[in-house]
Amino acid sequence: MVASAVPNPLESNISLSGRLAQWLQSASAEVWVKFLLSLFGLGLAFASALFSTVSRDAGNLWATVILASTSLVLATLVGLIMVPYLARRVAVERFRESFDYEVTHAGIIYVLVTVVIAIAALNTGNNLLYIVVAAMLAAIVVSGYVSALVLRYLELDIRVPEHVFAGHAVLGRIVLHNPRRILPSFSVRVVSSRKKRKKPTKQWRWEAATFAFPFNRPADQQWLRLPDRRLRRVMVLPPPPGLFQGMAYFPFLPPQMEAVADLELRFDQRGCYREDSFGLATRFPFAFLTKTRHVALRREVLVYPRIEASNEILEILPLVRGEWESFVRGRGSDLYRIREYLPDDSARHVDWKATAKSGSLKVREFAREDERNLAIVFDNPALGTISEEAYEKAVEMAASLAWHFSHQDAELSFLLPGLPRIGDLHEFLAALAVVKPLGSGSTSTAPAKDPLCEMNLESGDQYNVVVTARRRGTVPTALWNSSYFVFVSDDVRATMPSPLR
Repeated sequence: MVASAVPNPLESNISLSGRLAQWLQSASAEVWVKFLLSLFGLGLAFASALFSTVSRDAGNLWATVILASTSLVLATLVGLIMVPYLARRVAVERFRESFDYEVTHAGIIYVLVTVVIAIAALNTGNNLLYIVVAAMLAAIVVSGYVSALVLRYLELDIRVPEHVFAGHAVLGRIVLHNPRRILPSFSVRVVSSRKKRKKPTKQWRWEAATFAFPFNRPADQQWLRLPDRRLRRVMVLPPPPGLFQGMAYFPFLPPQMEAVADLELRFDQRGCYREDSFGLATRFPFAFLTKTRHVALRREVLVYPRIEASNEILEILPLVRGEWESFVRGRGSDLYRIREYLPDDSARHVDWKATAKSGSLKVREFAREDERNLAIVFDNPALGTISEEAYEKAVEMAASLAWHFSHQDAELSFLLPGLPRIGDLHEFLAALAVVKPLGSGSTSTAPAKDPLCEMNLESGDQYNVVVTARRRGTVPTALWNSSYFVFVSDDVRATMPSPLR
């Protein structure tokens, strides 16, 4: 996708004292302070070592011991406190400015031609061929330097939408800014820096361990226990897909300008998608190699479950609507139905037109506007109750029902086992995006108490729509009059209307 450039002028009215104050508050000032302290400490250690040598030659034993000990202590403090910090900072900066090189087909052919001409120059001793070889080698060096210069100092920002649903395409925005005052950038691509691995691989990794002595004794009988690290070869699973698999192309980026590109994002599964870094790649100027600069930029997207009007949803909605209206029938302005007159009915609700047509007394029945409370409940099953495919179908069904009834004239609430009552639709969808079966990720089995009983669904004037993986006949009888159950299983996905109150 090709981007367009828009102006973004830099602030130039900051005074020298203001810039100095900003620099003193930045992380670079802290690095320089620790570096200068390290130099000062090493200088004192070196001076103490020199004076200890002088004291030894003079025969002053105590001065020699004190100065030598001071030198050793200062050097040890610098090595234990300052050096690891500076090493980590250098590692971070190297990662931020790290480059990957990939030779292109044109580069391979160019190198082969250069080698052939170099062999011909050695065999013939022709000075012209030597000049040609030197020019071709210089072009390779210039290509590597210019490509690094094009990518250096570029600032990248990735903007992703707040609400994303699985299976629906959304647009993400990529903003690339060139803060340099003179040099432009050419032919820059923004790509994902995630390595594409489809199979598990084994890698060496450092793991936390404990050094204990004596070795073969219980922990409470060992004399010495210190934190340690050990190197082990572990199996590393391939990473999940990142935010995007495509790329955005910026052909030209003037100095002190920014370019914007919209990239289509599509996620097939619900869950949390994260990208820790992105790549800025270019083949400029001669396309001999593709140079990629890694930019540490963490972005995270929470993908909601899929919202679809499937056949199951289309069959459920009329039944749920009818049961719900039956539950909330009463006084109001919305006509529910016309029925036969009962002795306890008010005369003002008599429908005279229907009475005249049918020959029997008819009354109007209305839906109560002040008690249209509906709760969408996801009865999260225990691990192993149903298959993974059926579990995902249940999550999508709960999300689809919540999305549909959010557009109705009702007061909605949402319930998940182990969580308080949720009143916001997007908060409920976010919880469904990362929900897992009960017992997954822990050593505990199914919960001791029934989750439906813990949520107190039978209390209040609300009507409940419960998506559950239970078998028919195992539902608490106290919920039948105020709930509609959507049963989800591996082989049958059916609904059972609950009895009316």
